Amino acid sequence: MKNVAVIGAGTMGNGIAHTFAQFGFKVQLIDISQSSLDKGIATITKNLDRMVAKEKISEEDKQNTLSNITTFTSLKDGVEYAGLVVEAATENVDLKLKIFRDLDELCPEDTILATNTSSISITQIAAVTSRPEMVIGMHFMNPVPIMKLVEIIRGYNTSDEVTNTIMELSKQLNKVPTEVNDYPGFVANRILMPMINESIETLYNGVAGVQEIDTVMKLGMAHPMGPLQLADFIGLDVCLSILNVMYEGFKNPKYAPCPLLVNMVMAGKLGVKSGEGFYDYAESRKAEKVAKMFS
Repeated sequence: MKNVAVIGAGTMGNGIAHTFAQFGFKVQLIDISQSSLDKGIATITKNLDRMVAKEKISEEDKQNTLSNITTFTSLKDGVEYAGLVVEAATENVDLKLKIFRDLDELCPEDTILATNTSSISITQIAAVTSRPEMVIGMHFMNPVPIMKLVEIIRGYNTSDEVTNTIMELSKQLNKVPTEVNDYPGFVANRILMPMINESIETLYNGVAGVQEIDTVMKLGMAHPMGPLQLADFIGLDVCLSILNVMYEGFKNPKYAPCPLLVNMVMAGKLGVKSGEGFYDYAESRKAEKVAKMFS
């Protein structure tokens, strides 16, 4: 279990790779795009530099963490010796099913297959493999190196042995694993996404503006971040995808995504990742680029 393959070098994938590597695991970070891998390693390096500056880790710790990560564009080569695979690809059912079919063929028979999905059925994913008892949900929170929670989701056939192994492994990462059952949205997003959706409905209906809604929730409910700002941070496309999974799973209109959210995603207003969502991040991105030019 000291060899961990992570599929996807995006926000969640590079955060998961960073965390495992920091705690001494050998990580094979896999993505179909070399540029995505390069960007992922750059993000990990930047986050480690920030930790060094805050004296949370030493320069030696940083170098050891980076040396524990190897990148691959070949799924076959990346998972060849993995004791655990953590899939952190885009939140798309068809894509995840394809990845797990491939993993089932390419991985050793005793490899545990985990998914970082935030809403998709673990049982459905496991059903496309010949080892459903070894498939489990391992839902990290963003930003992964900082957030303590890991939702551990058992599929219908996930074994006790695999569940216990992943619970203990999560503790080795200095996380707090919490076991939940396999229903749409699990716990975190079953509660969070309706709140975000209702906040968008409140804006859509003209009850209050973006700043006002977030201020009420921050100051009135002691939330560290308002729901609309949090939606921007998560990605409006991700929020929409999760709500659609829950709406289809429960057939309940209370999970139907707000038309404003649907329109914003169609218009490419995805939040921080696109530079604009409920807030405009274009100026801060320009400032970052200028700073880099003179650093």
